[in-house]
Amino acid sequence: MATQPVVGAKAMLQFFIWIYGATAAILLAEVVAGRHKGAYTRSDIPLLIISFFSGRAVIGPLMVGLIAILYGLAMPQWKGALAATPFWIGFPAVLLFEEFVFYWVHRLAHENRNGKEQLLWKLHRTHHSGRHMNVILQARVNLFWYVVIPSGWTLGLCLYLGLGPAAAAAQIMLVAWNTVTHSNFRWDDAVRRHPTFGPIFRAVEHVFVSPGIHHTHHGYGKDGAGYRNFGTVISLWDWLFGTLHIPHGRPWRYGNPGPTAHWTEELLYPLVGFGRTRQPIGRED
Repeated sequence: MATQPVVGAKAMLQFFIWIYGATAAILLAEVVAGRHKGAYTRSDIPLLIISFFSGRAVIGPLMVGLIAILYGLAMPQWKGALAATPFWIGFPAVLLFEEFVFYWVHRLAHENRNGKEQLLWKLHRTHHSGRHMNVILQARVNLFWYVVIPSGWTLGLCLYLGLGPAAAAAQIMLVAWNTVTHSNFRWDDAVRRHPTFGPIFRAVEHVFVSPGIHHTHHGYGKDGAGYRNFGTVISLWDWLFGTLHIPHGRPWRYGNPGPTAHWTEELLYPLVGFGRTRQPIGRED
């Protein structure tokens, strides 16, 4: 059986240019519609700028290269072992695998937020401390989260095994859908309320993540459930493992209840803030 063609860097770049162009367009629409007015504190600005340019532009790409090197050292005999897998099998398999691993790591981070071992939560909480939902929130990430985020390791493994086109398509879908689910525009509310299409849409939400499902994950109070909805694209694992919450509307509040750490700690924990007294955070129900 012939092997799959390697995904060209030029083609990947074109896809991501399109996605980030669409993200910029959504951002502009949000700003024009007033969805960013009063959304940021003074400390949010350096956090967002450094996280975006240092994390997404430097640390993220470096981690991809490092992960590839580590897989090569750990199992050189498996390089390209699955290259003959057809795309129509490889793509859903890669996406399901990536989402399964992400689900459990993401869930563990949230479930340990009040436990003794809070490392994962403190690396991830930065993404949840923003008190408004919009596409900018995607850039609000602790720099060390790029080291542990499961998608880098799972997609890196799939690339190493020869599933390049499938892994590339999965990565493009993850980036694109993250933009849709973080946007402040909630087209899904009207669909969910529709007497005919609403029940169908709610059924689909048992398999795929809607903006409402992810907004709920970032909220607390009524229709907020930071302890639910851990998928990025696929909500199937949430449904199967009992953590799915399909909302009726927007959450009462976005962000983390309680105090927020200094922006340097949010950005650089555990280098900054390690060993400080833990601030208990109440359950958001």
